[in-house]
Amino acid sequence: MAAVSAWRGRLEETALAPIRRTGLRYWALVAFLLAVLGWGAYAYWTQLRDGLVVTGMRDRISWGLYIATFVFFIGISHAGTLISAILRVSQARWRTPVTRMAEFITVVALVCGASFVIIDLGRPDRVLNVFAYGRWQSPIIWDVLAITTYLTASITYLFVPMIPDLALFRDRLAGRTSRWRGWLYRALAIGWDGTAAQWRSLGSAIGVLMILIIPIAVSVHTVVSWIFAMTMRVPWNSALFGAFFVAGAIFSGIAILIIVMAILRRGYHLDEYVTEKHFLYLGYLMAAFAAIMIYANISELVTHGYKMEEGVEFHFRQLFLTQFGALYWFYLLGGLVAPIVIALLPWTRNVRGMVAAALLVTMAMWIERYVIVVSGLRVPLMAYPPADYAPTWVEWSLLAAGLALFALLITLFTKVFPIIAVWEVAEEGEASTAAPGTDRRAVPETMELAGGTGR
Repeated sequence: MAAVSAWRGRLEETALAPIRRTGLRYWALVAFLLAVLGWGAYAYWTQLRDGLVVTGMRDRISWGLYIATFVFFIGISHAGTLISAILRVSQARWRTPVTRMAEFITVVALVCGASFVIIDLGRPDRVLNVFAYGRWQSPIIWDVLAITTYLTASITYLFVPMIPDLALFRDRLAGRTSRWRGWLYRALAIGWDGTAAQWRSLGSAIGVLMILIIPIAVSVHTVVSWIFAMTMRVPWNSALFGAFFVAGAIFSGIAILIIVMAILRRGYHLDEYVTEKHFLYLGYLMAAFAAIMIYANISELVTHGYKMEEGVEFHFRQLFLTQFGALYWFYLLGGLVAPIVIALLPWTRNVRGMVAAALLVTMAMWIERYVIVVSGLRVPLMAYPPADYAPTWVEWSLLAAGLALFALLITLFTKVFPIIAVWEVAEEGEASTAAPGTDRRAVPETMELAGGTGR
């Protein structure tokens, strides 16, 4: 019992440590990310001043790096709510240390992704036209509704399981932190005392949310795919785009979760709770989705190639041989085949191997989004020479700013909110040390810790 109490004490201290201590490296990272955001703000001001002519987009290729990044961010948002919900529904007990990280990745990615739609408009005030003059027949309106619903549900799904941990922070940090933090924890804990009735209500709420969030998440990336698939562009003319985009979203979401896990594990010394097992299990899941993506790509390419409709030959040549050949082959080999190989080989089946595979997948999936957008628009609709597109410094600067915003929001989150689900990890730890046949729910000491009462 003494060992269990010591373990719980270490868990609590690990969760509170980022709030209590802030080193120079943290502020250096924040300063660097703010500098990148500042440069991005200058680039955006240049675009607002001079118009979209400062980008590489023109009338024939009217979407480019911005829309590709939007699709990428919406995809990696599936790292949280969808993966977390699936693991909760399947009662995968190993999930507890990583669910919180996954859930806040979702919210941050959605915020960053939505910002690129506004950037792509050129005139941000025109976003109001979507609400004032939008037509329900347009997939654009479906996308706005789906993303808004998903963001609302994701914030709720992040907040509700966090309530016991916020109460823990409220009690343990009372009088030991700044006034605004104390007020924030008191407000967000919404009077949590860890009573039996509150635990029953919490369990019911999480159960409802995890069931609802799965179809909402699937619908979001399906609707994003319809923006492409419901046009007359030959490369996008596919009924499989919805399933293809959802599979790719989960695939890239797992990859970004592995990367964020590795960074937070190293930065906040979470080795005792985020172990090699979590990287391996997520790596296996990522390899499984790599296989699904390989199947989807083969099905898509064979179907189009067999019929060889007008424009398909041109599209295939630019994918495999000419303009996009190097990018597309990297996507196929580095992003789809390599993760499976890394997961199969014993000497790469470790934390470093899985992080390397995740980095490859993340780069490859952004490339895939870029290739889908630009190569699809490059196929001529009429008898005119194909247009070319190359992002300018403004677009690259705003891409860097978007990535910096993603990293900054996660960095700031870790200094305000618990980055691991303390009560879930504590419950799982108690269950693992209990005698066989012991009811996992009959752990009052865990409830006391998770409830944050300590009184």
